[in-house]
Amino acid sequence: MKQKLQTISEELKNHAKILATIVATFWIIVILNEVVLERILVIANGCGLSRGLNALGIVPHSLIGLRGIIFAPFLHGGFYHVAANTVPFIVLGWLVMLRNINDFYFVSFISAFVGGLGTWVVGRPCSVHIGASGVIFGYFGYLLFRGYFERSFVAIAISIAIALTYGGIIWGVFPTQSYISWEGHLFGFIGGIIAAKILSPSKNAQ
Repeated sequence: MKQKLQTISEELKNHAKILATIVATFWIIVILNEVVLERILVIANGCGLSRGLNALGIVPHSLIGLRGIIFAPFLHGGFYHVAANTVPFIVLGWLVMLRNINDFYFVSFISAFVGGLGTWVVGRPCSVHIGASGVIFGYFGYLLFRGYFERSFVAIAISIAIALTYGGIIWGVFPTQSYISWEGHLFGFIGGIIAAKILSPSKNAQ
């Protein structure tokens, strides 16, 4: 029993370390960008020149803008933006990694890739899309649909809890506000559903 508790404790510490490292990276990049780099760094983004690291975001229909699929989740448009993403990233990210840390990495990758590529394809030309919200919506989609694909009691219970707690964010996949990347939210959400389907034990058993 003692050994089992120690194993759980070590696992939770590992979860905390991973999430803290990623979130710290978000904040360090924002601080550097806001305080220093926006004043001295000029980068071409496919639609001209732009100041600061946020020029490395997703720029739809521009070949150079494809690099944003890698960089965009780590970039935020200021302290309010990163603060708004921090708590849902930690909560939903932790729920994703509860069963297996590898699930967290896989869902993060699929959500970022599908979300980023979808945004690049359908987004407005010369718009720049940044932020971890696409990945967060991927976690949301994964947790919401995991119960549907797995049909296990625990997975269904988590899906219901997520629907009740975070269900309101689903409106973020619609084009309600021009300054919000609904494209990233929508395709990140779709990426999370795809990840839930791929990782479902019922599929792996076929």
